[in-house]
Amino acid sequence: MENNWKEEALEASRKLNLVTEEVINAVLNDVADTAEARTAELLEANQKDLDKMERSNPLYDRLQLTEQRIKDIAADMRKVATLESPLGRTLEQRTLPNELHLTKRTVPFGVIGIIYEARPNVSFDVFSLCLKSGNVCVLKGGTDAYNSNLAIVTLIKSVLAKHNLDTNTVHLMPAGREATAELMDAVGYVDLIIPRGGAGLIKFVRENAKVPVIETGAGVVHAYFHSDADLTKGTAIIANAKTRRVSVCNALDTLIIDAKRLSDLPAICKPLAEKNVVIEADTKAYTFLAGNYPSELLEKATENTFGHEFMAYRMGLKTVDDIDRALRHIAINSSKHSECIITENAQAAARFQKEVDAACVYVNAPTSFTDGAQFGMGAEIGISTQKLHARGPMALPELTTYKWLINGDGQTRK
Repeated sequence: MENNWKEEALEASRKLNLVTEEVINAVLNDVADTAEARTAELLEANQKDLDKMERSNPLYDRLQLTEQRIKDIAADMRKVATLESPLGRTLEQRTLPNELHLTKRTVPFGVIGIIYEARPNVSFDVFSLCLKSGNVCVLKGGTDAYNSNLAIVTLIKSVLAKHNLDTNTVHLMPAGREATAELMDAVGYVDLIIPRGGAGLIKFVRENAKVPVIETGAGVVHAYFHSDADLTKGTAIIANAKTRRVSVCNALDTLIIDAKRLSDLPAICKPLAEKNVVIEADTKAYTFLAGNYPSELLEKATENTFGHEFMAYRMGLKTVDDIDRALRHIAINSSKHSECIITENAQAAARFQKEVDAACVYVNAPTSFTDGAQFGMGAEIGISTQKLHARGPMALPELTTYKWLINGDGQTRK
């Protein structure tokens, strides 16, 4: 494989430092307009990928582009264009006794590599956030989405050329594992890699990349229906968290219910039955649902039920005796992405938010809100489940680092 892309990405990164915010915003708006104008072209490319995938595949929904989704993508890009630039912010400054003046200022990482699965919308999201934060992006999408990604990157490059910007500001790696390995080994050229996808992909990148990695994506998500939960609120929250989009990382995987509220299970699960959600229930919960939930959708939990990210119309159901056991279950099985408690007990809510170790911890709201756009960040580049540098939805500020600027007047050190 030719290695020219590495030098080209570095050169594009240096040039991008000189591009004004006004030009960057104009490019983002132009890409958004062009995406809408060329919707038919994008959908045609996307259909080539869809034709190769079974509809039953949980990734099918992630892979699919629609006219409305392209409109939403364009809206997110325009939103990013309106956001304040994260660059050039003074984080700290002071003058030392020797009159050296120090300034700590935000700057781009430089070149960011993204390894992701069958999600062509990520190509737009990553480009918009990287450009706005002054970063070159190197995209390594899944083979399943290659036609879609190629059409998207070709569109973006045409807009960059129109504005006289280096088209290597965005680069799409070839399909296949060889390109993935080359990206992960690009020390000195790529400053950061962000994997977006399932636990398997993230684990592979973390264990094999030589370039620094920020882990994102894998979500084993719980909702705890506390003994003092409101039934109406809880039913709506659980249904939304589970069924809004089952293939995304903020979707609910396990409902934990207090034993005192088992009699409410039929009502809680009724909206799930309407969506054909298969429930894998522990013994106690199974007893209360048997005869009150479609038998073809009710199964007994196995040793693989809990701690599993389903990405499908399937959910685990765990019974606990109190909040202590709920917290313990989450601590053992969580991927530290998003967790939720449903309760009218302020003390229980406060304890849950304090003790649960996750990037996003909810009280009386569904985990489906874990999203950069929903948080007012514009599009997101991923949801970090680690603690170094960034945590939770990553948008513009999280795509910057900083450097120290030191101004002197001939001082020398003894």
